[in-house]
Amino acid sequence: MNSPANKDKGAPRVSLLSREHAILEFNRRVLAQAQREDVPLLERLRYICIVSSNIDEFFEVRYADVLEASRMAGTGIDPAYLADVSDATHALVQEQYRIFNEVVGPQLKNASIDILNHDDRNPLQREWVADFFKRQVRPLLVPIGLDPSHPFPQVANKTLNFIVKLGGRDAFGRDGAIAIVRIPRVLPRVIRLPDHISGGRQCFVLLSSVIRAHLHELFAGRDLLTFSQFRVTRDSDIDVDEDDVTDLRQALRSKMSTRQFGQAIRLEVVNSCPRDLSDFLLEQFGLPEQALYKANGPVNLVRLTQLIDQCKGDHLRFPHYQPGWPATLPRQGGIFDRLQDGDVMLHHPYESFGSVIEFLREAVYDPDVLAIKQTIYRTGSESELMDLLLEAVRRGKEVLAVVELKARFDEEANINWAERLEALGAQVVYGIVGLKTHAKMMLVTRREGARLRRYAHLSTGNYNPKTAKLYTDIGYLTANAELTSDADLVFQQLSSLSQPRSPRQLMLSPFSMQRQFIRMMGRVADAARAGLPARIVVKVNALTDEPLIRALIDAAAAGARIDLIVRGACVLPPGIEGLTDRIRVRSVVGRMLEHTRVIYLRWGHEDHEEVVYLSSADWMNRNMTRRIEVAWPVRDPVLRQRVIDECLVPYLLDGCDAWEQRADGCYERVGTDGPSAQRALMERYRDKEPD
Repeated sequence: MNSPANKDKGAPRVSLLSREHAILEFNRRVLAQAQREDVPLLERLRYICIVSSNIDEFFEVRYADVLEASRMAGTGIDPAYLADVSDATHALVQEQYRIFNEVVGPQLKNASIDILNHDDRNPLQREWVADFFKRQVRPLLVPIGLDPSHPFPQVANKTLNFIVKLGGRDAFGRDGAIAIVRIPRVLPRVIRLPDHISGGRQCFVLLSSVIRAHLHELFAGRDLLTFSQFRVTRDSDIDVDEDDVTDLRQALRSKMSTRQFGQAIRLEVVNSCPRDLSDFLLEQFGLPEQALYKANGPVNLVRLTQLIDQCKGDHLRFPHYQPGWPATLPRQGGIFDRLQDGDVMLHHPYESFGSVIEFLREAVYDPDVLAIKQTIYRTGSESELMDLLLEAVRRGKEVLAVVELKARFDEEANINWAERLEALGAQVVYGIVGLKTHAKMMLVTRREGARLRRYAHLSTGNYNPKTAKLYTDIGYLTANAELTSDADLVFQQLSSLSQPRSPRQLMLSPFSMQRQFIRMMGRVADAARAGLPARIVVKVNALTDEPLIRALIDAAAAGARIDLIVRGACVLPPGIEGLTDRIRVRSVVGRMLEHTRVIYLRWGHEDHEEVVYLSSADWMNRNMTRRIEVAWPVRDPVLRQRVIDECLVPYLLDGCDAWEQRADGCYERVGTDGPSAQRALMERYRDKEPD
């Protein structure tokens, strides 16, 4: 079924696919990793956890927006469509629990890893659990019996809770039948039992199982009739009217305190939850029946990451990978001298993100560096890069930090960094009202003799050393005068809100990027009609922007050959005869999370008729119209060929981690025993002599 948001108005020949179903299909591909025998066991469990986390965010953000839109007149969102998405989500969750219970769970047991329920625990283990409950858990629990003076409590987003139906009378002789027990987040959700009572195995108990076994102790003198765990997922988008606030940082900070109590979207209970209790909860949260999800196992599978972290056994995890140092970059000092000889491309995580840190460190401690400018989107709560920026301020350098306060779920960390930078005297701005600053740029200005020279780092990914070990991204170091001048223009615009000249090399959204890519794809279409070489290869995380999709379809209809490597949601249906049968859509899901954005276009025989762009932007409407994004050309022929050879060709030939999309939006795995792009790149750049 087509999403109403994607209804075709300009070219009815091809109906686009549902974005919601495309997101769910991506999670099916991630979940399939949990069934691969060539993936280490704990990593297979991790993929199950990742899917749970992704589904949480789907409800918190995407589905919440669709529900809100459905309540507005004139949106054209059919209730049947919402029911269809709900059915698909229920089916995905059921498949997730089936794999956990029937595939991964038994293999954990075979690997001497046990998740013990109360009935599975021996007397010594039960004694230990009872003592743990008495000392660590019971003092933090406050059961609330419901009556007119004890209303249904506020239940925070994604927290563990119990609902209990009681028999008998309370201490005051009344018949109050329902109680709620909220479980504090400070308590660990997975507890490892001591080795001396585990019989040579690795034994774990879930906090929910510990509480369940001792729930009766919270209600002395009452009969425990029925009970269930439950968890509610809420709309977690922070809605701030930027045109109506004077201090965006303060407005966001005040809104964050209420995020945990947004509109309820989904209710999860255990599959044994009695109907009267689930109905009672649905009524309390104002949810329809289709919002109820019955879990055939732990209600929150995300928390099993705590088990993964506590498990022993390197053979149960991916082998440690030590990235190599970029061969063309000095390890200590001399980066600025090197960049005077030409640009440097960094392919993360195969090449160490430490090279980016070293670039900033050299700038901070170089007395000739006068100014540092950087965008900050998702850098994490602990960051060596941010510590270096703070040190730059202490050393008297001019520091401009463009901090995106609205980076979803990273707002608090970014606000904290902004306040620390401001406290030392850095210039901190928050981008442009109504637009998220998603571009990743760092600009260094250095005095060299009688002149000032700029050096820049541009990236397809975030300045986050932690995710840089897991995400594939391209970093680009340059002293090119036009590129660095363009980067400075962007910083000027973000800080002064001025209207500088148009960039010479950079494409910038929301101003020109979408239009320029469409124009170039038009050239490809013209070349195809003229019988000239016509080729497009796009590698992005998501493809949902309709104008760009229409340009791709037009180029394909003209005869261009098009390959789209889209990790996540893609709403372009390939393989429709006469329309999109020259378009192939692939998705690669492997050990690393594919995050590079690369655009390749050819519209003739000449060298200048082949271009390669790197970008911070996915091909989504929000990236093209509601975010500050950059794309830049790779003009050095050696680096351009390297981008093609490392970021495109291996993924088009991947026969291990690749999936191909059908016209109906479903995917088929290409294979599991063919070449793997990620494994080949890991081997190519592995540090043969790690520090």
